[in-house]
Amino acid sequence: MLFNSLEFLIFLPVVFLLHWICPNRFKWFVLLLASYFFYMYWNWKLVFLIVFTTVVSYSAGLLLEKFREKRKAKIAVLVVSAVLCLGVLFFFKYFNFFYDIVWDIIRLCSDREPAGYFSLILPVGISFYTFQTLSYVIDIYRSKAGAERHFGYYALFVCFFPQLVAGPIERPEDLLPQLKREKHIREIDFGGAFRVMLIGFFKKIAVADMIGICVNAVFNDIAGANGLMILIASVLFSFQILCDFSGYSDIAVGCAKLFGIDLTENFASPYRSRSIKEFWGRWHISLSRWLRDYIYIPLGGSRVKKWRWALNILIVFFISGLWHGANYNFIIWGVLHGVLQIVGSLTLDIRNRLWRKCKLDPEGKFVSCFRIFVTFSLVTFAWIFFRANTTADAFTAIAKLFSDYRFTGEYFVHAFDAMRLTWYFAVYFVAAIALMLNLERLKSEQTISSSKVIGYAWVRYVLYVILGFAVILSWIYLQASDIGSSFIYFQF
Repeated sequence: MLFNSLEFLIFLPVVFLLHWICPNRFKWFVLLLASYFFYMYWNWKLVFLIVFTTVVSYSAGLLLEKFREKRKAKIAVLVVSAVLCLGVLFFFKYFNFFYDIVWDIIRLCSDREPAGYFSLILPVGISFYTFQTLSYVIDIYRSKAGAERHFGYYALFVCFFPQLVAGPIERPEDLLPQLKREKHIREIDFGGAFRVMLIGFFKKIAVADMIGICVNAVFNDIAGANGLMILIASVLFSFQILCDFSGYSDIAVGCAKLFGIDLTENFASPYRSRSIKEFWGRWHISLSRWLRDYIYIPLGGSRVKKWRWALNILIVFFISGLWHGANYNFIIWGVLHGVLQIVGSLTLDIRNRLWRKCKLDPEGKFVSCFRIFVTFSLVTFAWIFFRANTTADAFTAIAKLFSDYRFTGEYFVHAFDAMRLTWYFAVYFVAAIALMLNLERLKSEQTISSSKVIGYAWVRYVLYVILGFAVILSWIYLQASDIGSSFIYFQF
């Protein structure tokens, strides 16, 4: 079930009413049933996978507590549970990818061809809930958390519907106590919840989906695109994926607030970052923290020699790329970010000395703006691998990006027509993106009230009306044009 669907607009009020009508001791049960229904609405058969992962990790938690003083037994439980949970993820998400790799190697040595492929459906959200259950088991193994005895609460922790299919990846110490806490409807900040959801819907429908029309026209026909089209589409995709994913996260956060649950903020204005390292501290924050705590630090983090630190960075970003998809594009995208972070960290002192020689403060406004521009450009370049349909398309796009330009009227007309980028769309995109970049500050009523202009109540209400109209009109346009609007990160 999609957040931006009519079905969800019916589903959410029904669940909200049932949840708050029920006594506190049954609220978890209502949310659990609702969460399974939410997941089964897409494909009811695949609910057995999430139930299997839940049972395995829940049982592992109990066994780890039972064998608290027996190190070998704890290691065995951890390994078995990780193999089972990751095995499900590997089979459905990565089997055919590695199957192709094996047959590519076989073809180098013989003329044999593969007999066929498994037709596998990728279960939505499988990467998210697998990582969430792994963090639970690993934390208990490390004695950083205790096992949850109540299976119902633990199952709800795994499948809580606002964050089930695209995160944020929640930690047990953050989410489980909130699910078990007694709640009262008078405590709910309805204004804050609906404000965050409205911002999320605006990002997704009025910005990401509308931009996607132009982006798809280019990346689905790289052969017919020219350098200008690829340049514009790449920049637009940077904002499309930000609005698509952060829009989902905003809707999830706002939706959870209606049930008295605070989810982790997953984005913090990532395109204001001054380095790739800072970017990953602001982008998909829950995944970045997961990779840091469960892979980077156990590998030694930065407490090792320079070459080993660089290798640790590359391993983490390789896994990040592979986590996003079973495709060479995602691996290249991840490793590229790793290389950029390594180069950026190793050259930071040199660059700062150069700025000082130029009589400029490395922390000053001019240098900061320049670094933001460079970081955004590098991130946008890397997004080409993320968005391209194939690796060949990505390299073709990059080749054209740096070569295929002609400054003639016919060239520009062809580019804009092929992208379906009319002048009024261009004006709309600029205005919508500018508004979106400032919306992060509007999630907090305190921040809004402290603003010199938006602090006035009537200005805020006018702004909310504008956002609402933009969402409704964009949704009508997309429906009339029969343009699909699934969330990009549902495929991960």
